[in-house]
Amino acid sequence: MRHWLMKSEPEAFSIDDLKRKRTEAWDGVRNYQARNFMRDGMRPGDKVFFYHSNCAEPGIVGIAEVASDAYPDPSQFDAKSKYFDPASKREEPRWMLVDVKFVKKLKRTITLDELKGHDALDEMQLLRKGNRLSVMPVAATEWRYILTLE
Repeated sequence: MRHWLMKSEPEAFSIDDLKRKRTEAWDGVRNYQARNFMRDGMRPGDKVFFYHSNCAEPGIVGIAEVASDAYPDPSQFDAKSKYFDPASKREEPRWMLVDVKFVKKLKRTITLDELKGHDALDEMQLLRKGNRLSVMPVAATEWRYILTLE
């Protein structure tokens, strides 16, 4: 089992939305490295930190689980979608997604500033300068350590 962090703007899709829907396709990823993590690395049963980004208090707000293998993101083929990609072909899809299912909402947000204050997390990809990925791996040691912060 691997561990991941997936970012979402709470105005677009929040942990409460996932809790209400129970399972959701993680669509709209348009970064090749993030796509590769979903396509090549994620497997059903992998655990995910759900992270709220681009908000007043960015941070980890919940836990989800990968619920499917990667499959083509249908929004890339929908001309009405903001994620439409005219260069992507059905026979050779460019963008992939996975389904994620709700596991739990944390009792509190573990903020980005708080995460930055722990030496044990110095190597965490999320905390690297210039990192803007919406999907990234989390080391097992980082996962266990963060769970102690709740």
